[in-house]
Amino acid sequence: MGAKRLTPTDRIYMLINYSVLLIFCATALYPFIYFLALSFNDGYDAMKGGIYFFPRVFTLENYAKAFTNPLILNSFYVSVTRTLVVTIGSVFLTALLAYALSRKGLPGRKVIVFFFFFTTLFSGGLIPTFILFRQLHILNTFWILVLPSLYSFFNAIIMKTFFDGIPEALSESARIDGASELSVFARIILPLSMPVLATIALFVGVGVWNDWFTGQFFIQNEKLQPAATFLNKMISEASFQSMTSSSGNSGSAIQNMTESQMELRGVTPEALRMTFVIIITTPIICVYPFLQKYFVKGVLVGSLKE
Repeated sequence: MGAKRLTPTDRIYMLINYSVLLIFCATALYPFIYFLALSFNDGYDAMKGGIYFFPRVFTLENYAKAFTNPLILNSFYVSVTRTLVVTIGSVFLTALLAYALSRKGLPGRKVIVFFFFFTTLFSGGLIPTFILFRQLHILNTFWILVLPSLYSFFNAIIMKTFFDGIPEALSESARIDGASELSVFARIILPLSMPVLATIALFVGVGVWNDWFTGQFFIQNEKLQPAATFLNKMISEASFQSMTSSSGNSGSAIQNMTESQMELRGVTPEALRMTFVIIITTPIICVYPFLQKYFVKGVLVGSLKE
């Protein structure tokens, strides 16, 4: 049988559909292209404006300065380490929780689900959270970047719903052969759940990588602050400097760092910020294509089934 011939109405619909999608794609992609062009352009030349898609005066000095700065390299290392540890730990622990909640024979299952759901609706606020972290002695340590990010009830519900869709006969046949619950979980449930595992890993990884709040309010040691916090401070202090430059205020380590960049020809604080945005965005862009094939299936099955 030949392919179905498109009617004029179908052609108009496809034209409108693809045009709208192309506009949305260009809108989302252009800021990254703009930052990329500025990061490869001479900083003093970029002050003149008129750069939109391509660098006008190409240079690698911005990246050379960024990768030779110990604060930037250290913050990048902290973010990479934190993202790997939290993503692996969160996916594993969430899978254990979701598997337990998906077992209909779990004693007090409804009460446990209600407990997790009810406590997710409310938050004690910033001050009680700060006091709790202080009593746990995790303030200003690497653990403050890891422990609070390991649990998400929303992710557990998505994973639990996906587990509910796996035929129970597979688990029952394994138990008849003498497999324990842990063996069923590791050898049957997890291999069949790659879509939802990859989806949750993407959610957690992107969220942790972009988290600047934790490092801003719970960490004073600059050597433990992640890249997102460091970038936020760079932008905030640069804005503050632009408002108070006439008064001659100066101070922090980041401000001193941005002032010292003027010594290198072609590098300005604004150009360095654009470069740092590209540096911390690129890893997520590189990881996403490998998880994309699981993403749609994991979200649809985990969120909409039943």
